[in-house]
Amino acid sequence: MIRRIALAIVLAMMLPPAAHAQQQPTPGPGPQALMQDTAQRMLNALDADRDAYRKDRQKMNGLVDRILLPNFDTEYSARLVLGKHWRAATAQQRKRFVDAFYSSMLAKYGSALAQFTADRMTILPFRGDEASGQATVRTEVRTNDGTRVPVNYSMRATPQGWRAWDVTIEGISYVKNFRDDFGAEIEQRGVESVIARLEADAASLGSVTSGAG
Repeated sequence: MIRRIALAIVLAMMLPPAAHAQQQPTPGPGPQALMQDTAQRMLNALDADRDAYRKDRQKMNGLVDRILLPNFDTEYSARLVLGKHWRAATAQQRKRFVDAFYSSMLAKYGSALAQFTADRMTILPFRGDEASGQATVRTEVRTNDGTRVPVNYSMRATPQGWRAWDVTIEGISYVKNFRDDFGAEIEQRGVESVIARLEADAASLGSVTSGAG
């Protein structure tokens, strides 16, 4: 459940690590404030009509598109996960992978957001230097048995504002985990086959391509 909720919150996220310190002020809220505001807006929307979001996948997808997606970069997320295979893919394959990856993630994890309540997630005090252009927002997510699991979000300053680029759950990186999984599958079956599988997975689970990225 922790993995499902955390990955739902970060359906699409990754920007490349900063090559140098941030030179210009970053627009919008800082990384901690951005995470707090996004979580609160999501909670407010869910609490207003939680039963409907549990029953209606498309309604939940729309909520994700409206509140979560603007804070993440789906294209670079997919690019980072695809890794070395991105260079070999055609422009059309890259776009299809971006869309299919997002839609597949949304189909698998979007419904888990209906279980996201205020007592499930605690945002811990911020540590770091925003002037460096990179930051980690530390949180804890409570499981059904009361165990608190560390879930940390890596953030990077961009010209559009702070954006998330990785999530680490109990020391396991989202980026590395998916890159390893897709890398092994692509080596065996090829990138076109993997894209087709993701598209089929999303379609069978009732998701739709958002057109993000």
